[in-house]
Amino acid sequence: MSHTAELIAVGTELLLGNIANTDAQMISEGLSQLGINVYYHTVVGDNPQRVRQAVDIARQRADIIITTGGLGPTCDDLTKVAIAQAFGKELFFHEPSAQRIRDRFAAMGHTLTENNYQQAMLPEGCTVLDNDWGTAPGVAFEAQGTHVIMLPGPPKECEMMFRHRAVPYLQSLSDGVIVSRTVKTFGIGESAAEALLRDYMNTLQNPTLAPYAKPTGTEFRITAHAQTEEEALALIAPVERQVVQILGDKVIGVDVSSLKEVCLNLLKEKGLTLGTAESCTGGLIAKLLTDLPGSSQVFRGGIVSYTDGVKTSVLGVPQELIDQYGAVSRQVAEAMARGAKKALGCDIALSSTGIAGPDSDDRNTPVGLVYLGLAFGDKCIVAEYRGGKVGRERIRRQSAQTALDLVRRHLTGLL
Repeated sequence: MSHTAELIAVGTELLLGNIANTDAQMISEGLSQLGINVYYHTVVGDNPQRVRQAVDIARQRADIIITTGGLGPTCDDLTKVAIAQAFGKELFFHEPSAQRIRDRFAAMGHTLTENNYQQAMLPEGCTVLDNDWGTAPGVAFEAQGTHVIMLPGPPKECEMMFRHRAVPYLQSLSDGVIVSRTVKTFGIGESAAEALLRDYMNTLQNPTLAPYAKPTGTEFRITAHAQTEEEALALIAPVERQVVQILGDKVIGVDVSSLKEVCLNLLKEKGLTLGTAESCTGGLIAKLLTDLPGSSQVFRGGIVSYTDGVKTSVLGVPQELIDQYGAVSRQVAEAMARGAKKALGCDIALSSTGIAGPDSDDRNTPVGLVYLGLAFGDKCIVAEYRGGKVGRERIRRQSAQTALDLVRRHLTGLL
């Protein structure tokens, strides 16, 4: 059976813009992986009447309602009361939840006040979702053909409760299993990738194929519904092969977390080390790699050569190259990469030099123009990236990702 969910975020602070509704993004992504459609997001303030109205509307267009927020101990935490009233349920005092609250306060060395017991008042007949990451228990119940799940609002708490408590409950609602595999790409936009796959996607029913645009590249999620995981994976396999064949070298992997992870694993597999010499990216390439555990096995170090003086004195870039071609040039990018390889004693070196903006340099170099060098052995490849006037952060981020993609392509024989 196909399910449709609506998310209701409760909190006046969301409406005021004091905080962003990151819970909804996280839950929607998780529901998509479960094959559950999400057609509406609702945000409502800490007002019991308006919460009740939002629930009444949601139950007309969804058979799963997931709420976030409003489960705390203060007087404005009224989600449970409003939803219990909407479904004609009484609240009761759940002693096991109360004891968990006492134990948590004792472990933290905090004084338990009486209002904290409000969190242990739960709708009759509900499934209690124990909260190992906070004090407020979650709640799940089915009434009048609608499944309701209530989760706490703090983002970290909400994420853990969703993944470890709500997801198993939701999985139990489906006959069989729902399995997804994600094909990740880099260097091709969502519209271009979708155009290549549109006709094929339209022929699919089970499994389904859906594109998702991410800051680091376009993803294609293949989702199958079957009686067992093995049967679902068997349905997914031919679709996965077809997508990879169509998208070709734009595919960085299947069910991989990121491009930096792909590069790190390739370096480890081949026993190679990497170093960086960065100008316009300001150390971002090095940061991306060292964000990952185990990066010390392959990452030798990085040099942020932001000024011409550092390029010449530390990396050994000839001053005449800078004078003749400018700091933002193929020639300087190559010299930076070769200099980093020598200075850091690494097998592969990456360099970046460009104009992140908002202004150009004294040579009127276009904003967004970046040269990326890749030195290995006695060779060096230089790639040109043109980001345009899209803002410093985006240019730097995309340049760093493009540099990592150079490493991937080199190590997989695509260059």
